Amino acid sequence: MSLAIVIAVDGPAAAGKGTLARRLAATLCLPYLDTGLLYRATGRRVLDREADPHDATIAAAEAAALRPEDLHRADLRGPAADMAASTVAAIPAVRAALLDWQREFGRRHGAVMDGRDIGTVVFPEAPVKLFVTASPEERGRRRWLELQARGVAADAAQVEAEIRARDAQDAGRPVAPLKPAADALLLDTTRMDAEAAFAAALAMVRSRLNLLDPGATKA
Repeated sequence: MSLAIVIAVDGPAAAGKGTLARRLAATLCLPYLDTGLLYRATGRRVLDREADPHDATIAAAEAAALRPEDLHRADLRGPAADMAASTVAAIPAVRAALLDWQREFGRRHGAVMDGRDIGTVVFPEAPVKLFVTASPEERGRRRWLELQARGVAADAAQVEAEIRARDAQDAGRPVAPLKPAADALLLDTTRMDAEAAFAAALAMVRSRLNLLDPGATKA
């Protein structure tokens, strides 16, 4: 594979795009970037200041001051971090502060990048764009199970409501709204387990890149 290849994996929260993107990156020997962490870390930095994530001036300053170690914080998941990330992501100055960082990462060695606007804004020229989705009910269930596994008490109905609120906020923002790119390949994982979803995603990527399945060259 060319080191310049960027594979864009977009979709709503808890659709499984992060798991798919990490496995695709490992399989295709490409770097991986969860761009959502940039917004989560920015939102968390704003919350650390006890400021309102809607404050564009503070949010933009925190985005510009983001450090690599901020992406490895243990508190970047959960309802508060989710909503803070979605809120700061709607601020044009925040997106501008983080856009060049994302593009430089992808152009340096190629990458599999997941987020909400990789195929529409960050790398509209990417040769492969996947839009990974699932029903709100299933995504709420997955997020609730994730929280349970981490020992975080949560109400399943409330988690689903938060997923729906996040969807509405992400899709309705005026800057880089969540939507499939015109040439994105749609993957609905509602009725798929992790293995089936990965197999489908990998087949889509290989088809778009016209790559041979390594297994087909054996025997």
